[in-house]
Amino acid sequence: MKTVTLLGATGSVGRQTVDLLLRDRARFRVRALIGGANAALLAEQARALAAEIAVIADPAQAEALRAALAGSGIATAAGEAAVVEAAARPADWTMAAITGAAGLGPTLAAIRRGGTIALANKEALVSAGEVMLAAVAAAGAVLLPVDSEHNAIFQALAGDRREAVERIVLTASGGPFRTLPLGEMAAVTPEAALRHPVWSMGAKISIDSATMMNKGLEVIEAARLFAIEGARIEVLIHPQSVVHGMVCYRDGSVLAQLGAPDMRIPIAHALGWPERLQTPSPRLDLAAVGGLEFSAPDPARFPALGLARAALAAGGGAPALLNAANEVAVAAFLAGRIGFLDIVAVAESVLAALGAPEAASLAAVLALDAEGRRAAEVAVARRAAARAA
Repeated sequence: MKTVTLLGATGSVGRQTVDLLLRDRARFRVRALIGGANAALLAEQARALAAEIAVIADPAQAEALRAALAGSGIATAAGEAAVVEAAARPADWTMAAITGAAGLGPTLAAIRRGGTIALANKEALVSAGEVMLAAVAAAGAVLLPVDSEHNAIFQALAGDRREAVERIVLTASGGPFRTLPLGEMAAVTPEAALRHPVWSMGAKISIDSATMMNKGLEVIEAARLFAIEGARIEVLIHPQSVVHGMVCYRDGSVLAQLGAPDMRIPIAHALGWPERLQTPSPRLDLAAVGGLEFSAPDPARFPALGLARAALAAGGGAPALLNAANEVAVAAFLAGRIGFLDIVAVAESVLAALGAPEAASLAAVLALDAEGRRAAEVAVARRAAARAA
């Protein structure tokens, strides 16, 4: 049996991972489940999977978790230190799906312990890429991408040598505003931005999809994950979201990974690798799809892409600052404090002010994350005041 730890069990990726684990109980034994603040759901998952321990990040939910698991024989713990300790417990396979800076410490702990890490936390490689990759090399860990685009590239590479690759292509749906007149984008509301045309996602990633900041961050992640320079990473808008990624080889061949837009497919690929698992995901019917469209993203409509490429080129802590500033700006937009076009403008102002300082340790990355958030809050306050005037 493969032993499994799940970081971020109660989030979207976590819930879909639990769904797959429950469908193949004989293959997996769950060591630890780690959730954020939803004690009831975490306890339900722990009982269903007979986990050895359930850990909740929010200390205020510790008693609720203990009560929900009373008599089950499942151990419980709470708080940041307990999350990191659980992540470091021996396991063959770990899903790293705690979003944001909160996921960096637990992800690094899992990497240092070794084994296979299924990476669904963008910040691990965007904000702390050098730190994480050094730890992977030191521990002999295996890093498997779970994001649909990076998982597609991983599959299309199929073990080929990197020198045979000319470029890789990440696809993007284009979000809800890919055809909206530019003049109307300033008036976009949070409700409209949350209506993704293809994927069902959380609020933050839905807004990132609308600005295409998610794709910019994925360019940074891909550069680090596949050891390829940013100039050889292309982004194409593909509204059908059927082709998730492509690898273009020096002999003219292009290998693509296709599938229905269901996150359980890349999760299952990482969970079963190097084997393939049965999933309940919809099967792709190309005749029903009818046609596949591709186009280059408009840099004027999606300036986040250029900003992310600039941060990648600057190196150091610039990607960490970009990620932190974007998180603050997205939250401010969802709260109605700033406009849609202000999101990228806030992130750009933070990068312009703070540059690309070194980020050679997790402590340095977390310090930069905090500094970027403070600078973004100042920028948000200025823009909110200007809107109110």
